[in-house]
Amino acid sequence: MTLDRSFLFVLGSSRADGNSEILARAAAAHLPADVPQRWVDLNRIVLPDFQDGRHETGDRQVTANEELLRQATMEATDIVIVSPLYWYSLSAQAKRYLDYWSGWLNVPGSDFKGRMAGGTLWGVTAMADADHVVADGLVTGLSHSAAYLRMHFGGVLTGTGSRPGRVRADEQAMNRARTFFQGEAPLARFPYEEQAAAVV
Repeated sequence: MTLDRSFLFVLGSSRADGNSEILARAAAAHLPADVPQRWVDLNRIVLPDFQDGRHETGDRQVTANEELLRQATMEATDIVIVSPLYWYSLSAQAKRYLDYWSGWLNVPGSDFKGRMAGGTLWGVTAMADADHVVADGLVTGLSHSAAYLRMHFGGVLTGTGSRPGRVRADEQAMNRARTFFQGEAPLARFPYEEQAAAVV
């Protein structure tokens, strides 16, 4: 791991200190001390549902919170989406954050797609089901998102936990957390990236 990496952890749970956040913080604790970490809790940032105005005339109004998130996203080399598994996918908060990426692709002069290329997208999720195959939809969505932006995909750290703090009892998940961010993540591959729903 190079010393010039920086991690942005985007917390998308509707509950503070939830199982997904506990698992993410366990993994983050094993990052080198000189790798910057920034944690953003989407519950504490007022962000309306994304309105797609790319094909309309006039400039879309950008709020201070949206701009904060956009800058934080582009400044990080590693983006970690931390979300519980809700109905086999991301939480509403986490999905809303990714929806905004569609708008950022068209911000004049930002080169959002170019800035994101070469970075790494990760996921951390906790779920009630002990069979983590139920998270395949969440994993696929993040993988395709990374591929469209030509990012590396680090994978998704999964754990079992429904009641508060229950993920700490998932020994396999906590052990995986120790080494989750180690190593070089492969470049994500998506053969139909030009047809990605985010930019149609």
